[in-house]
Amino acid sequence: MKTVASQLLRALRGRRSQVAFSRRLKYRSNVAADWEQGRRYPTAGELVRACQVVGVDVAAAFARFHPTAAAAFSPDDAGIADWLGALRGQASIQDLAVRTGLSRHALGRWLSGRTRPRLPDFLHLVDALTGRVQDLVAELVDIAQVPALAERRRRAAASRRVGIEAPWTLPVLLALETAGYAALSAHDTGWLARLLGLPGVQVADCLVRLEEAGVIQRKGSHYTVGGALTIDTRAHPEAGRVLKKHWLSVGMARVDDPHQSDILGYNLFSLSRDDLARIADLQRGFYRAVRGIVAASEPSEVIALMNTQLVTWDPEE
Repeated sequence: MKTVASQLLRALRGRRSQVAFSRRLKYRSNVAADWEQGRRYPTAGELVRACQVVGVDVAAAFARFHPTAAAAFSPDDAGIADWLGALRGQASIQDLAVRTGLSRHALGRWLSGRTRPRLPDFLHLVDALTGRVQDLVAELVDIAQVPALAERRRRAAASRRVGIEAPWTLPVLLALETAGYAALSAHDTGWLARLLGLPGVQVADCLVRLEEAGVIQRKGSHYTVGGALTIDTRAHPEAGRVLKKHWLSVGMARVDDPHQSDILGYNLFSLSRDDLARIADLQRGFYRAVRGIVAASEPSEVIALMNTQLVTWDPEE
């Protein structure tokens, strides 16, 4: 992230000289040269100020990047800390420390606003929280001017497009990671089709899309997974709705043709708004717990789809 930070700051400077840019930011020394050569780095707050000075609408950029956290943002140190806290959600400091390799004490100080993270640390933390730091940078500058992230963003966009246009590519990808597939003497599209209950031609199309997106590649007798299929739709709500409808329809189909291990049910009730809020918190906690279990689960043997809905009818809405 140090390289990313230097390239981002260089892109913000544009055609101005380093001295002119430093003066415009109210520094007496040539701080831009130090930033771009990695001798020192600004804080996240100084980055925001630099963006504003060159005419970037920072609030709009942050809102496009992560709409649900936008309300927490303001272009000052406290607002940046609040925004990071909104991105963090319910994740523990310990979990973040493991994911980032950063000190729990440093993370705690940044998230509370007691100290200000340097730009590389800020970018590292954003990436750990969202996996999409390239999208934030692209909202601030032309991503082509940040080569350390440009290819990553291109690949992420390609994989997101594949996942949205052909949702079954994700189960196909997961199937390629299972012990059952690895145990095959050679790749067998028919095996994947039977496992997922899909036509062979559809599975073959998914494999082509995944290979073209650079997510998988053929090595010897099998496909190997060389990247992640990124389907983060927080900045693309309509695409998110399309995917939710798709996977809900898959769950509905199982009502008519359930597998032995399926758990299908519902519960309808009335309750107080306070208790509804408690249940909603439990549901969010349940999702976090499931993600934690999945992240640590080995070996990969079974593909599973989990759909949960909490739908309300409230006279005051």
